[in-house]
Formats: sequence, structure tokens, C-alpha cells
Amino acid sequence: MSETNLEQFREVTPEGRFTLQNSAMLKVRLENDQIQAKLGSMIAYQGDVRFEHKGGGLGRFFKKAVTGEGVRLMAANGTGDLFLAQDKRKIMILELQNDRMTVNGDNILAFEPGIDWDIKRVEGAGRLAGGLFNVVLEGTGKVAVTSDGEPVLLDTSTPTFADPESAIAWSGGVRTGVRSDVSFKTFTGRGSGESFQVAFEGAGWVLIQPSEGAAVPEHSHAGEGGGLGSLFED
Repeated sequence: MSETNLEQFREVTPEGRFTLQNSAMLKVRLENDQIQAKLGSMIAYQGDVRFEHKGGGLGRFFKKAVTGEGVRLMAANGTGDLFLAQDKRKIMILELQNDRMTVNGDNILAFEPGIDWDIKRVEGAGRLAGGLFNVVLEGTGKVAVTSDGEPVLLDTSTPTFADPESAIAWSGGVRTGVRSDVSFKTFTGRGSGESFQVAFEGAGWVLIQPSEGAAVPEHSHAGEGGGLGSLFED
């Protein structure tokens, strides 16, 4: 096969640190610096790039162990080009300017070093749903997130409700809560319909993917007692 036939697949010239190669592949240019990426998302690299599993500190490790939050990051540092992807999902590049947003941990792909992160409970979740946790990103820089299908941006100035696995990300000023179905059978998974939804309200936005993501194990609903869950009460 001649090289001419392959030109349509040639690398896209970098436009800053993050450049989309196509709808499902991100190219990250490293120039003796470092970015955080989802563990396992590297599909190729060129140059002198090194990887280190990042636990995020003892406090965040403890939260992950208690909540079951599946966010695992790696640091990629050095000089070269890094190519990232996740299950052929669509990739979007969002930008923070001294701002904050929350992202579903499953939808994080990478973010720049000027952004800090932590795992927090969705406001209003309480013990409902066994604790609903996502990742809060704060600072200045670019964030790459993935979507299982073409996403839609909803304005939350009108009260908005979404399946917790369908909400990819939302802006920092949006208030969140949880709405449960009134049917106990539905809540326990013995009926039809969703057991609970995340409520979004206030000036801002929420990005929704046309998928409920991977199957989530049933939550345990412990009684009103002590235990580790109480450490993360609002």
C-alpha cells in the first residue's frame, strides 16, 4: 500500500498541549512537564515519556477505599507525544479558568497540571444510594472528558434531573441533590424504572451522555448507625 493512501490518517498538528486526533483519540504534547491521565488510557507514545501511578494522597486513597470510587490516575511526564483513548468513546476538551466543575469519575480522561482534584459526595445524597461520589476539578487548565455517544449540554436554570451514570460533568455553581422514586420496589431494583436521579438546579450547565454507562453493582442501604459512611455526611 502506498503512503499516499494513508495520508488521511496522518497525525494532526498539535494545537497546544491537548489536540484531538479524531473524535476518539487525544494527543497530548509534553515538553518536560506532566499531566494526569486515567490509568490504562495510554494507547501509544513517542519520545521520552514516563508513567507513575498516582494515589492522590492518603486522604483521597481512604475515600476511594470507603466509597468504591473507581478513579485511578497516572502521571505522565517527560518530553514527547502521548496518545490517549477509552473504549472508542467520544472525547471533548473543556477549559477551566480559575473555576470548578464536577466530573463523573468514569468520564475523566486527562487534565493539565494547573488543576487540582478531589473526590466529593454529591450534595444532598446523604446515605441515599449508598453515597454518590464524583470528582471535583478546580483551577485553570484543560480537561479531557469522554462520552459514550454524542453528548448534549443542558441549561440547569430549569430544574434538571439525570441518571447518575448519564451525567458526565456539571459546572461549579450548580446545586445538586437526589430525587428518589416513591416506589420502594423500584428503589430496591424489584420494579421498573430508575431508582434515583441526580437533581441539578441553578445558573450553569450539565453535560449528558446518551448512555447509562457500565453496570453498577447494587448499593447497600445500611440502617441509621455508625460506620465509615458517616465520615462523609454533608
